[in-house]
Amino acid sequence: MGTKQFGGSPEDADLRRADSLAREIFSDVANKWALLIIEALGERTLRFSELRNEIEGISHKMLTQNLRMLERNGLVERTVHPVVPPRVEYTLTEPGQALRVTIDGLCDWTQRYLGHIETSRHRFDA
Repeated sequence: MGTKQFGGSPEDADLRRADSLAREIFSDVANKWALLIIEALGERTLRFSELRNEIEGISHKMLTQNLRMLERNGLVERTVHPVVPPRVEYTLTEPGQALRVTIDGLCDWTQRYLGHIETSRHRFDA
């Protein structure tokens, strides 16, 4: 299964343009809840309640909205099992896994520079 390449205009891929598709996608995935959902899913398949337990502080509403957005963008796959009660599971797609590599890098950067940032904040706030 290969990743589809962008076939639109260069303007649609330009993050600097307010009307670009790239900016809309970036805005969708570059929020704390989306990043945490992608990180929590990792290489696993989780149910809604399991995801909610993994992400401290996320509300039912925010988890629902972000899962729908991630599914719409093709980053998360939602599977509904026809049982009573219905069982719904979420897993990352290939593009979602690729984005997770970037998010892992951001997490590594955060851990590496957390002390530096904390010191800078204290100095700035003083």
